Amino acid sequence: QVQLVESGGGLVQAGGSLRLSCVVSGRTSSDSVMGWFRQAPGKERVFVAAITRIGISTYYADSVKGRFTISRDNAKNTVYLQMNSLKPEDTAVYYCAAPRGFSKSWPPPRGAYEYDQWGQGTQVTVSS
Repeated sequence: QVQLVESGGGLVQAGGSLRLSCVVSGRTSSDSVMGWFRQAPGKERVFVAAITRIGISTYYADSVKGRFTISRDNAKNTVYLQMNSLKPEDTAVYYCAAPRGFSKSWPPPRGAYEYDQWGQGTQVTVSS
C-alpha cells in the first residue's frame, strides 16, 4: 500500500514563501516521476510541477515558472515544492502524486487523470 502524505501548507501574505513536503511510504519514491498538482475551489485539479526519478530534470506549469522549485531527497523518500513570491491566485489545495504504473516517462504526464497515487492534500492560502 503506497501512501503519500503532504505537509507544509498554511496562510501566507502575498509575496511570501512556503515549502511543501510529500513523504512517500510503501514504495521507494525514486521508482517514479513525482508531480505536484493544485485545485482551487470550484476548479479542476491542475498540474504544477514534476521531477524525474533522480531529480536531474524538472518541469513546471507556466503559471509558476520562476517562482516555484520542485526537488526531491530520495534518501528520505520525500518530494518538496518550494513556493516563493506567492500570489493570491496560488490559493488552492496542493497534492503530490505519482503517475499510473509509477511511470518514469519524460516529459512528464500533466493530466490529473494520468496519476493514480495521491496524497490527501495540504491547503495553501495566500492573502492579498
